Amino acid sequence: MITLASDFGSPYPAAMRGVILSRTDARLVDIAHDLPRGDVRTAAFWLAQILPTFPPAVHLAVVDPGVGTDRRGIVLRAGDHALVCPDNGLSLPAARELTEEGSESNGSGDAIEAFEIDPGADGFPGTDRAGATFDGRDAFAPAAAGVHEEGVDALEGIEWLSGTEEYEDLSFPDPEIEGESARGEVLVVDGFGTAITNVAGEFVAERFGEEVAVNGTRVPAERSYAHVAPGEALVTVGGHGNVELAVNDGRGIDAFGVGIGDEVRIDR
Repeated sequence: MITLASDFGSPYPAAMRGVILSRTDARLVDIAHDLPRGDVRTAAFWLAQILPTFPPAVHLAVVDPGVGTDRRGIVLRAGDHALVCPDNGLSLPAARELTEEGSESNGSGDAIEAFEIDPGADGFPGTDRAGATFDGRDAFAPAAAGVHEEGVDALEGIEWLSGTEEYEDLSFPDPEIEGESARGEVLVVDGFGTAITNVAGEFVAERFGEEVAVNGTRVPAERSYAHVAPGEALVTVGGHGNVELAVNDGRGIDAFGVGIGDEVRIDR
């Protein structure tokens, strides 16, 4: 299996699928191609939520503001998975979740291993297309196909890969918890307009059915959206395990007046 994720929209992902299918008979699964354009951190958050739900696979992810520059391409081995991506931190949170470094270990006891991609090396299964603006097609898709064909356990033997201990990291900030108060921030906003914070859900879960204060305004803390009336704001815990600021049948970012990166203080 090879999964694909990008901020390309349409029709560019079809070219990546075409390159892969011309080199391997892997099963292709599209995760999303409408990730926020150029937003590496938001894409990294969603990959960290989604990729651990998959069985062992090669994961191709491209959100690449540095395309055409000297930024590298890398392959990360995380347990039985391989992640093919630009070296901008995009897949590091997901890789941690797939190894012992994740908050929910897969029990494999594996650490992340990194390999630099050399598209100019002998044997690289790249394309001969001109231009420097579509590495998703010309570098990362061929690399994903090559890794799939060789196998995740054989990365050391691939001539166009070289092991490296230097790569761009990306991690999410931890909240500050002091007694009954948590000071965090909005990490991402989903398609429903829900503000997803970096505060762990356990902080409000024990207050379900009561009220908490968000930036000084008291709102109900509930187990799900339907526990409040349509149009009513609430604090809840999303499937990712973090505190969400939401509205039943509405947009949490509007009700709470917050956006990505904004500070959120929650008082129980």
